[in-house]
Amino acid sequence: MTNESNETTESNKPTTGYIPTLAQVDELHRKIAQSQAAYDLIHGHCVVVADIARRMARRQNALFTRRCTLPTDAPEKTGDFGLELTKDNTGEESLGMLHMPAVPSTEGLTGGTVPPWLIDEHLVVIGGLLHDIGTYFLLKQDGSDGEPLKFDGPHYVQHGLKGYEYLLNEGVDESIAQFARNHTGVGLTRETVESQGLPLPPADYVPMNLEQEVVMVADKYNSKSIPPKFLTAEAYTRKAARFGESNKREWLRLLERYGVLDVKPLAEQYHMRIAE
Repeated sequence: MTNESNETTESNKPTTGYIPTLAQVDELHRKIAQSQAAYDLIHGHCVVVADIARRMARRQNALFTRRCTLPTDAPEKTGDFGLELTKDNTGEESLGMLHMPAVPSTEGLTGGTVPPWLIDEHLVVIGGLLHDIGTYFLLKQDGSDGEPLKFDGPHYVQHGLKGYEYLLNEGVDESIAQFARNHTGVGLTRETVESQGLPLPPADYVPMNLEQEVVMVADKYNSKSIPPKFLTAEAYTRKAARFGESNKREWLRLLERYGVLDVKPLAEQYHMRIAE
């Protein structure tokens, strides 16, 4: 008779995890939500981002299917819309395109460059629904005693890594957990982490594929401020500029790749304010 062991050894350790269903996504949120208020804010934000990301992925896939019928000089093929933030006579800022898109706007998105391949819309939605799950661990006031929610500002940048570790510990596949790890800002490089002294292990925290990049961009249009709000592309351009000119240029590059989103219909749909 031999003794059977339930221990997991390196040789039989699972190499992949599971891709959560929508019901399992909700369970992963509720498992660590300290209060209904925390769940409503964080899960609600993730729902909005997943919605935006789905729209962006669908727009990208539509451009991909039309790639052979577009003129060779179409900005959707060249990637050059001449996107610039300009001011009018009243001082109001807006994003303008020097080269108008050949493809009409769809689902609130204007512009966008033909991607190199089709984007997995399902992966984008699941990733969007879980990208900010680590923020539960960075609540300084979690609402469990009825107090207003408040994040731990100095350590908030850790939320991506915290979410990544949580998802892996729950058996979620690496391909999904990376959505949490790699969505902060317009991508955190090792150089940025070290030069700014961020409270993170020195490493690159940047999207590893188009799906992760789509979620990262979608995330910039919605804020978990209390109350939550939408940001226009112009508003985030100004925010990006506060972290340096290169950060602003990267955001404009991402807008040219994925298009500019009109957030007004979404703000009405989700009953949120807009930061212009």
